[in-house]
Amino acid sequence: MEFELLKELFSWRDILDLLGLTLVFFLFIAFLRAAKGFYILRLLIALGIIWTLSELLNLTTLSWMFEKLWTVALFTLVVIFQPEIRRTLANIGRRTKVLKITEYEERSIDRLVRACRFMSERQIGALIVIERNQNIEDLIEGCVYLDARISAELIITIFYPMTPLHDGAIVIRNDRIAFASCVLPLSKSASLPQKYGTRHRAAVGISELSDAIAIVVSEETGEISIAVEGNLEKVLDPELLKDKLLSLLGVKHEE
Repeated sequence: MEFELLKELFSWRDILDLLGLTLVFFLFIAFLRAAKGFYILRLLIALGIIWTLSELLNLTTLSWMFEKLWTVALFTLVVIFQPEIRRTLANIGRRTKVLKITEYEERSIDRLVRACRFMSERQIGALIVIERNQNIEDLIEGCVYLDARISAELIITIFYPMTPLHDGAIVIRNDRIAFASCVLPLSKSASLPQKYGTRHRAAVGISELSDAIAIVVSEETGEISIAVEGNLEKVLDPELLKDKLLSLLGVKHEE
């Protein structure tokens, strides 16, 4: 008797309607937890498929919800997850953009490594970004234009505590220090240990959004780390840093 009553109250379409609604909320919550640009496209595709099926199967509740809330929800997603959308578009641009050729000399790498060694021994915090093939000006903010020759003394002076330009990153482009005091996008990667602060997250962030190399000198420990393609790696010895930079930048040893 009760089963017959339930059949009268709920048809198979009503049950499917409720299941679809539950799936929509599950996908949205999963997206909130992940909060990465890669999931935006997957989420929108999944919601589009559910909406289409709800229309084809005449699922009243789901169809009504999508018709009323689709525009508002899409606008809300764009506003709230703007950093993730920006990251996704940047990665697309990275694959499709016509790239320029950037050349570096070994002597410049030597000066850079010498500066990192000096700052590491004295626990002077530093963040150095080296452009490769992708222009990163659209990803950085608040920069001071320099266009100076690379020298260990200049790099150390920039990052020395209490100097006007020490709080931020320097950007090296075409074998010259192009900018100083730059603000970089921070990584939201959950894999980064909690001990890492703003410098390390900024280094990973710029390497996630571009093909640039980021070098970090920790103010707390003096440790040197290098970020490439979203991966952060400690460098135990400055000579290893030089070898790694020569390899990543395609610089041949000078005679």
